[in-house]
Amino acid sequence: MERVLGTPALFATAYGNVGSSIYYALGLTAVYALGLTPLVFVIAGVVFAATAATYAEGTARFPEAGGSASFSRHAFDELVSFVAGWSQMLVYVVTVAVSAFFVPHYLSIFWEPLNTNPWDIVVGAIVIVILVSLNVVGVQEATKLSISLAVVDFATQVLLVIIGFALVLSPATLVDNIHWGVAPTWSNLAIAIPVAMLAYTGVETVSNLAEEARDPVRTVPNSYKLVAGAVFAIYFTLPLVALSALPVKEIDGELTTLLALPPEDGGYANDPVLGVVENLGLEGHLLSAARIYVGVLAATILFIATNAGVIGASRITYSMATYRQLPEALRRLHPRFKTPWLSLVLFAGIAPILVILPGDVNFVGTLYSLGATLSFTVAHFSIVRLRMTDADDVEIPYRARPNLRIGAVSWPLFALLGGIATGISFLVLVAQNPLTRWVGLGWMIAGLVGYVVYRRRFIHAPVRAVEKAPPALGPALALEYRNLHVPVVPGHPSDAAMDVACRLAAERRSRIIALNVLEVPLEHALTERFPELETIANAELDEAAAIGDSYGVRVLTRLERAHSAGPAIVAEADARDAEVIVLGSPRRNLTAGQSAVFGKTVDYVLKHAGCRVLVTASEPA
Repeated sequence: MERVLGTPALFATAYGNVGSSIYYALGLTAVYALGLTPLVFVIAGVVFAATAATYAEGTARFPEAGGSASFSRHAFDELVSFVAGWSQMLVYVVTVAVSAFFVPHYLSIFWEPLNTNPWDIVVGAIVIVILVSLNVVGVQEATKLSISLAVVDFATQVLLVIIGFALVLSPATLVDNIHWGVAPTWSNLAIAIPVAMLAYTGVETVSNLAEEARDPVRTVPNSYKLVAGAVFAIYFTLPLVALSALPVKEIDGELTTLLALPPEDGGYANDPVLGVVENLGLEGHLLSAARIYVGVLAATILFIATNAGVIGASRITYSMATYRQLPEALRRLHPRFKTPWLSLVLFAGIAPILVILPGDVNFVGTLYSLGATLSFTVAHFSIVRLRMTDADDVEIPYRARPNLRIGAVSWPLFALLGGIATGISFLVLVAQNPLTRWVGLGWMIAGLVGYVVYRRRFIHAPVRAVEKAPPALGPALALEYRNLHVPVVPGHPSDAAMDVACRLAAERRSRIIALNVLEVPLEHALTERFPELETIANAELDEAAAIGDSYGVRVLTRLERAHSAGPAIVAEADARDAEVIVLGSPRRNLTAGQSAVFGKTVDYVLKHAGCRVLVTASEPA
């Protein structure tokens, strides 16, 4: 869980979810949308664009695992954060299950029984076990191959679109596929839109990997833009080819498409992209080669998608346990590999295997969408809430667009549109799908009951209060050092503290805020100018920035005026959500009458800081 991931790795991991879902979402959506499947994907794509913008701004602002759970913690309180996090957990459990379940369907080109029960369940479970084991070893090993495979998959999907446009695309057929209010019915069309959103849940994966990104402010928005561009290129075109090659027609007295029928009825619901390949008009050896190529590639990219779900499940579990929403044991890191092995086994291994045992793909798809739409809705309205409460001087590292300024608030139109759309989609699923409603709401209720009991009985804290557990000693400790706060004053102790902070930051790709407090005498106003003191203070800040440059560490410098340095340091650290304050202090030989071990300022910070304080002793006593 080190900061090793750049934009390509984040893109590949997200596209493992988003790009791969065409291999099952096409069939699942066609079950409900039929001839309107292309239109449904367009609508879902617009909602995805708004959701990606929300997650880009929120993740750049709070580069920590949790996604919507993190945003809502800062915008509302811990109870809302738990609701968002627990719904995310449902999403990732089902992501792992459905992606692994479809891997054997595409490998059925080699052995046909893999396309049906029980062999698809057996092979899917094996895929999950392999990937959980790989992620226990570490995320860097698990994502090395993802980048190249994601690029190859995207290129293949583009090639299928080009061939399909040339050979089978028929605007007349697409028009004839539409039977308004009949096939699909209005109720099925309403369900189809949130079901299609299961294609766009890679946004949570990027957010949960923010702690492992080299430069979240730059790499996270860039990866979202790449994913959005790739998604629009595929999801706005491939369904047109699919419904031209496999049009809506009357089968056994009912209007449907082979994309929506299971293999036992001669359909391609289990491997819809293979169905498209087989109906492009290719023949002979060319068709055989295309089937093998697409089957192997689809199975591989679904393998990556399963891995993305495994990563997401482990990271959201770690985040929730860090904020005492789940038991402490779930964030315990492996002593050698430094990964949350217990959460991987439980939520990325055992739970998804239980989900795929019944083998009901349609139920899994709607359950997936229920959790995703709830999580997305919370994320959107969290960004709206943060914009409403932001002070004028608040620094927002990345501001998504479009926005509309009314008065003092810059309203995020993307979040308002996305929140309304995903909120309505959630209500549609709850109202129209009884089995999904009771299982999904049962999951949420069980989680809330467990959360309340855990908080009150074991933590002894209010359910709405933020209670972050201290970093565990050992391999988990350095993970928490993402935002370091270093007060600097003239002298060797401050230089030594800056040196220590830079070594920590260089190892974890963290950010340092160097603060110099200009102590104004009590008899003077804070606004009064002291040119000589300001010159000295700015020189110290320049030196701190130079030390950071020598380590390749980003250092932000701040000059504050205060009558006392201690309270100013604590206030600035709280305002910037510092994980640790690094202070320098000379070692001292105390007399019997001395009570300040390190000095008045350092002792004040030790007593009042809301985060960890690291004191560096610069010289022997």
